[in-house]
Amino acid sequence: GTRADQARRSKLRRLFAHPLYSAPERAAEKLLGTQEALRYYRRKVARWNRRHKIYREERNLTLDSVIQLKQEASWLQFHLGISRNALYPRFSPAVDQLLQDMPHFSTISADYSQDEKALLGACDCTQIVKPSGVHLKVVLRFQDFGKAMFKPMRQKREEETPEDFFYFVDYQRHNAEIAAFHLDRILDFRRVPPVVGRFINITKEILEVTKNEILQSVFFVSPASNVCFFAKCPYMCKTEYAVCGNPHLLEGSLSAFLPSLNLAPRISIPNPWIRSYTFAGKEEWELNPLYCNTVKEVYPYSSGSRLLNIIDMAIFDFLIGNMDRHHYEMFTKFGDDGFLLHLDNARGFGKHSHDEISILAPLIQCCLIKKTTLLRLQLLAHPDYQLSDVMRESLLQDRLTPVLTEQHLLALDRRLQIILKIVEKCIETSGEDTVVADSIPLEPPAFDRTS
Repeated sequence: GTRADQARRSKLRRLFAHPLYSAPERAAEKLLGTQEALRYYRRKVARWNRRHKIYREERNLTLDSVIQLKQEASWLQFHLGISRNALYPRFSPAVDQLLQDMPHFSTISADYSQDEKALLGACDCTQIVKPSGVHLKVVLRFQDFGKAMFKPMRQKREEETPEDFFYFVDYQRHNAEIAAFHLDRILDFRRVPPVVGRFINITKEILEVTKNEILQSVFFVSPASNVCFFAKCPYMCKTEYAVCGNPHLLEGSLSAFLPSLNLAPRISIPNPWIRSYTFAGKEEWELNPLYCNTVKEVYPYSSGSRLLNIIDMAIFDFLIGNMDRHHYEMFTKFGDDGFLLHLDNARGFGKHSHDEISILAPLIQCCLIKKTTLLRLQLLAHPDYQLSDVMRESLLQDRLTPVLTEQHLLALDRRLQIILKIVEKCIETSGEDTVVADSIPLEPPAFDRTS
């Protein structure tokens, strides 16, 4: 087993060496200006150091080391590499380094996420339908000043989402976040921020570094002598909302933060194929098979790549089984033809035994797909590059391996075949020229020559 043999056997390496993945990328406008970003983050670090010093002095705690901003920090390099094409280039040393750093770096602070803070004022127990773990996310800041969202483990790998769960009260799964990042990279979308698995010592790395008194107050020791903490809101309603370490270590996912909204504003847009968030309701798209024609009449879906990007997102969501994409986000800087961010994928990979065809409504109703997306899907259906095999291999890089059960991996192959059959049927009905679209705004022309 020399390294050369391993490389030959590695389907993942073979995939990334394929012309569809290795064609040079066109230079593209960057999201951030380097100098502006550095100035902004330096100010933030200085402010953090000032506040931290005051906080420790007020409590008569010894002063610890001052945080320095380093330009070569992997999170900062990841931010500086975001372009009009994607969140990161195909070969990104910064992302590789970030995936190495996030599982190791020590934390310097922990806090509730913004949406949790918004909920703290309004805890209405009647609104919390089931212990869905919706409100258990903690923002961690690391020694290099990078930030990540920590989602604790709520469900064992082999548990399937119960049949009677509505999609909007489903569990959030930390392993789904990890797997979604790897799948998005394998599909060459690169629209999911980097995610890794990690065991967090919740005493040392959350409780002892947080300055949030509410977060401090929700820690307790369980009868089994494990350290646990609550989401503040459901805590008032029921105790089964807590997550516990074993006794201190808790498994979870860490998703790298995107640049601050002050530097790179994002806009959140309702998905035209939004689901009804009531128990009885039906949306227009569920009743009208010609709904896509209605969507196409409305700007920005009437021109450019927005509709094709929505269909990419539907394909991604169908593969992971995520029914919960009610909104999508974009960077305002890149305008109407920018890529869509595939954020919050923790509701994916719930049921391996069920394929939710309705997620593919945009593809089925519009009969439209990017040429490059189709070529990659066809490649991943080929035994030499089989999707389940490259995913299995890619996920071995994560320390929480196995991230997905074998049934979930095999479900990816089955769902891929379903997508390809739908496209085939569209082509039979409407012809390839109508169905398969060249997505020139996003892709370098070299692709058309290699395919």
